[in-house]
Amino acid sequence: MKISYDSETDALYIRLLPGSHECRTLRLNDEIALNIGPGETLVGIEVLDASRVLGDGAAPSLSVENLPLAAQG
Repeated sequence: MKISYDSETDALYIRLLPGSHECRTLRLNDEIALNIGPGETLVGIEVLDASRVLGDGAAPSLSVENLPLAAQG
């Protein structure tokens, strides 16, 4: 999983699967879209206006619990 945040556009993207996938986009609302890949697999989640949607107007923070961290190489 890879989470990226672009402060210039205030967009957050959560990539659940590595690599390139041909996807269709399912819009949940104006701010949140799901990228659906082959076999109806959820590939990624896009959040626009992330600081407003996920927080109190500040850049979103991240907390990771009970997940082993991958070795940095």
